Amino acid sequence: MNKDKILNTVDQLIVMYQNGELGGEVMPEDANPHLEKSSNENYLYFTLPMALNYQRNSYTLWENALRTYNDEETRFVFNPKICLEKNFEEVQYALTKYKVALQKQKQTEIWLALCKTFMEFYNGDIRKLFDSFDNDVDQIKYFIQKQNKRRFPYLSGTKICNYWLYVMYQYTDRLYKNIENLTVAPDTHVVKATHRLGLITDEELNRHDVQSIVIDRWNELLNETKYKPIDIHTPLWLWSRNGFKEIK
Repeated sequence: MNKDKILNTVDQLIVMYQNGELGGEVMPEDANPHLEKSSNENYLYFTLPMALNYQRNSYTLWENALRTYNDEETRFVFNPKICLEKNFEEVQYALTKYKVALQKQKQTEIWLALCKTFMEFYNGDIRKLFDSFDNDVDQIKYFIQKQNKRRFPYLSGTKICNYWLYVMYQYTDRLYKNIENLTVAPDTHVVKATHRLGLITDEELNRHDVQSIVIDRWNELLNETKYKPIDIHTPLWLWSRNGFKEIK
């Protein structure tokens, strides 16, 4: 692994991204109702569907989330209090009407579990989670991923937790402390792009802990550089998704 060579390639990749050469004019989460950035409703919109973003097309997920929000019959699913007042079948129907939930039993259970956590911990106001840790990335991740992992199903996962925090940073008014500790979100595209750059080996690509390896390699590579790990996430994702366009 030639670190200087990879960093040079990263420079080129980011320039291509900034010039629009990797695509990305429309990102999956751009399918949203354009709520007030600081509102709890906006925070919940970008939180609940994220827990169902597992091995599926992200664009389709968020398009379906927007259709669900825009339908007065199904909009209630974005309100934890109302969700918990409904019976299971009503929530299940609302989540599956536009295919926000693909696994109708399991993913409805995940959604309701998060609603229960948000109500019990924060009276339904997810902004209080960030406030309670003074917007410190390290403390937020520790609370979700270590202390209360079961209370945040899927949202506490290695990939989704980091990406969710990144999306909240992009689409809400939230500003973080220790943002440099927000890692790349090692989904399939980011893992493939990391391998393509030579930052992980063929053997590591097929290991069960490849996500952790990818996070560690980017943290190591970008330490004491001008980049934070999260800076490279979207360029990597787009580069892989669009077939690894030749880097100039």
